[in-house]
Amino acid sequence: MAPTKSHPSIFETKHYARLLCLFAWLAGAMLLSGTLRGTEIVQSNYRKPTSESDLRYWLQNMVWYHHFTTEEIKSATGLDKNEITAALKKFRITPGNHAKRPVNAPLLVLPYPGGRHPRIGFLDGAVNPQRETKVSVFMPWDENSYVVVDVPEALWSNLGLTYLAHTHVPTVWTKQNIKLEPLEWNRRVNGTFDFERRLPDGIAFGAKIMPARDAVRMELWLTNGTRETLSDLRVQNCVMLKGANGFQQQTNENKVFSKPYVACRSADGQHWIITAWEPCHRPWANASCPCLHSDPKFPDCAPGETKRLRGWLSFYEGTDIHAEFQRIDQTGWAKKNN
Repeated sequence: MAPTKSHPSIFETKHYARLLCLFAWLAGAMLLSGTLRGTEIVQSNYRKPTSESDLRYWLQNMVWYHHFTTEEIKSATGLDKNEITAALKKFRITPGNHAKRPVNAPLLVLPYPGGRHPRIGFLDGAVNPQRETKVSVFMPWDENSYVVVDVPEALWSNLGLTYLAHTHVPTVWTKQNIKLEPLEWNRRVNGTFDFERRLPDGIAFGAKIMPARDAVRMELWLTNGTRETLSDLRVQNCVMLKGANGFQQQTNENKVFSKPYVACRSADGQHWIITAWEPCHRPWANASCPCLHSDPKFPDCAPGETKRLRGWLSFYEGTDIHAEFQRIDQTGWAKKNN
């Protein structure tokens, strides 16, 4: 029925133009920064599997180890519910039908699949987190608990913020409207993971993750492909605790800082997560995330040179954390960097 003069439609009101502008603004904001669902930010930040074997790998990763819901798998892969259900049935993947980790095997490390924000809080400080710098390290005493290691989360130089593994503040590239291509971890047959990124200005950097029975050893390297010496090469590496049962309290009261070591104590007081990097520039933690940082710094790097940093992540059952720091020192994990 056509509207009468006493009952005008919304199209005839002066508020219509204002409403259109409001709806357009809201739609744009949601596209740029994601929509809110509960306490998490949900982004269109998926990576579609590139082959059938790739699909099988990521479904096993998400279902067997990260215990993703169908919605989280959808967010990580871009597949719809029917495609996910069919693939899980085809590959016979169910939450409980995977093999158990053998006793004395290396710590379980897997690429983090995305689709679930790795932080509990401070989500506006990490919009659209990219998975190519993130690995999950599972706890030896609880196969359902893991930390997400972001290596590197950020890299600064005298040129400015040179790399950032999510969206938060402008980098030298976003200021130039240059979008960096997405990458993936190389999954090696010996159980290690690595990647290499080359930036438009000639700087190259990469990471290597090396799981062992007692710890996960890590390495970061940077090669200066520019014509000038690079300085102030600060790195931010993050160990996020959202998936670690007993360590999710949003406080720093349960953390110990003993440069280069940063450790978090579980709620029962009997378990610890420990990380370290050398040379350590700044040990700290963010209670809101919550997360641990032992952030290193590369030495100044002349044109053509390559510099390296070495990192450590381990788990400890006990109460004398400082004695454990001393024991770790004796392993010689922090070899001299070149």
